[in-house]
Amino acid sequence: MKSDVLVRKWYVLHTKSRFENVVREGLSKKSLEVFLPKIQVQSRRRDRRRVIRVPLFPGYVFVKTDLNPYEHLEIVKTVGAVRLIGNKLGPVPVPEETVTSLQIMVNTDQPVSTGNRFKKGDRVMVVRGPFTGVTGVFVRYRRQGRVVVNIEALGQYAAVDVEEDDVEKIPHFGG
Repeated sequence: MKSDVLVRKWYVLHTKSRFENVVREGLSKKSLEVFLPKIQVQSRRRDRRRVIRVPLFPGYVFVKTDLNPYEHLEIVKTVGAVRLIGNKLGPVPVPEETVTSLQIMVNTDQPVSTGNRFKKGDRVMVVRGPFTGVTGVFVRYRRQGRVVVNIEALGQYAAVDVEEDDVEKIPHFGG
């Protein structure tokens, strides 16, 4: 057994949808070091436009732990927590410099954007705008804030160009 087994490292904790703040608060109350990177974005509400802070990585928070059995159990028992991200051997730590870089990025007033929200072939649904309710397959990113979605009907495809924020990924269930 290596001596570095109980070294405190950062891990990614998957949360229930929109439970990032609940999980952050729950872990903080358990005296655990937790980091929820947030960025400022324009609110998409119809009645008003304002700047709001949203998670940079929806559905995930970072937690620093040595993974001792008691602490590991306390982390996964937290309301809204799903599981620590890893492989068949267990949770995989995130490099300290990655978390430090994220902390620096979100503590500036500069815009931060991510580009891996959708991958080619993801099943998506349009949740706002004139195409609300349409399901299809993500094709590609276009110019700023726009995406192309293919919709299949009668064995043919039709492509629509929609606002990226008006589209949500449809969760994949099963094997």
